[in-house]
Amino acid sequence: MSIDAPLAMLGGLSAAEFLRDYWQQKPVLIRGAFPDFQCPLSPDELAGLACEEGIEARLVEEHGRDEQGQAHPWRVSHGPFGDATFAALPDRDWSLLVQAVDHYVPEVAELFEHFTFLPRWRLDDIMISYAPPGGSVGPHVDQYDVFLLQGMGRRRWQLGGRVDDDAPIIPGIDLRILEHFGVEPGDDWVLEPGDMLYLPPGWAHHGVSQSDDCLTLSVGFRAPSADESLASFADFLGDKLPDSLRYSDAGMVPPADTGELDDAAIQRMRHLLLDTLDDPTRLAQWFGRVMTQPKYVDQLVPNEAPTDPADLVAALQQGEELLRTPGSRLAWHDLGEGRATLFADGDGAECGLALARHVASASVLDAEVLAYAGADVLLAALLDAGSLAWANEFED
Repeated sequence: MSIDAPLAMLGGLSAAEFLRDYWQQKPVLIRGAFPDFQCPLSPDELAGLACEEGIEARLVEEHGRDEQGQAHPWRVSHGPFGDATFAALPDRDWSLLVQAVDHYVPEVAELFEHFTFLPRWRLDDIMISYAPPGGSVGPHVDQYDVFLLQGMGRRRWQLGGRVDDDAPIIPGIDLRILEHFGVEPGDDWVLEPGDMLYLPPGWAHHGVSQSDDCLTLSVGFRAPSADESLASFADFLGDKLPDSLRYSDAGMVPPADTGELDDAAIQRMRHLLLDTLDDPTRLAQWFGRVMTQPKYVDQLVPNEAPTDPADLVAALQQGEELLRTPGSRLAWHDLGEGRATLFADGDGAECGLALARHVASASVLDAEVLAYAGADVLLAALLDAGSLAWANEFED
């Protein structure tokens, strides 16, 4: 795909234009981003997913009641739900949200292929929400980029501009609903099926269902916070640094006051920390593992017995195919000289660059992949880790 080619899903913008002018900068509404869009599942099918164990689902009721039965402006319940829960709901003013539907519905996962103008490792998941008339989750802010694609029905979106991190939120509920929300002039639209709204991080928005069949697909992106990243990188480094790497003060001058923690000592500690952190090689190995951590670890089912690479080769040569497990995350990093690290679900393995690129792409994993040196061993390891599975297992 050329970065300068106009894309219908971006309203005729090219990937380069979208990334230059909108990505992480300002919203853009795209009418007819997906012409004649057919939603991959129905409200009843979404409700069915919300009833299953292990699937993250939430029910948000406006003007609900708390556990003591007292009236409350909002109420949040967590799944799995039962038929009785849905039967007791009113005709309006509630929303059902199901996370990571792409993990369970292949037709939903296929939507990711429309977003290949962005790095695959930045994609997080596709959440789908259903709401009858008036249903919403209140005016709120997300700290990540999101594309809001209308799947069925109609939803009214109002935007309130960027808000500060310390903007007051309604206390006492498991939602970050803004206490104050003002609509920006002109930022008030009703989206129909196939329309899409892009929102950068930190942009206040409020979506309210306008029909009894309102399904909205939210394509979200990963963005680790600074505090999470520092803690994670420190843990990663801590397992690899020698115990002898410590604070030192050789050549120091006698202190004027033995109780003073002087600027020179602070600088020595600063250099120790910064020199330890400023290691591009280790940073790349940590970052690749973090950005491919699976959202739900229990979805990856490791093999109980190790796979013999020779058996894997024989199966591929007999026409079998390997598939990437739904929810599995893959990326690669160039190490130079034709080598790369293939990151898979929080782990990393060194292999040939061409092999890493093939496995981390959407390319078919059949007998042709065996042309790459070391493919048999690598694929067997990924199969054993649960990142890959045989195609016939999905058919079963």
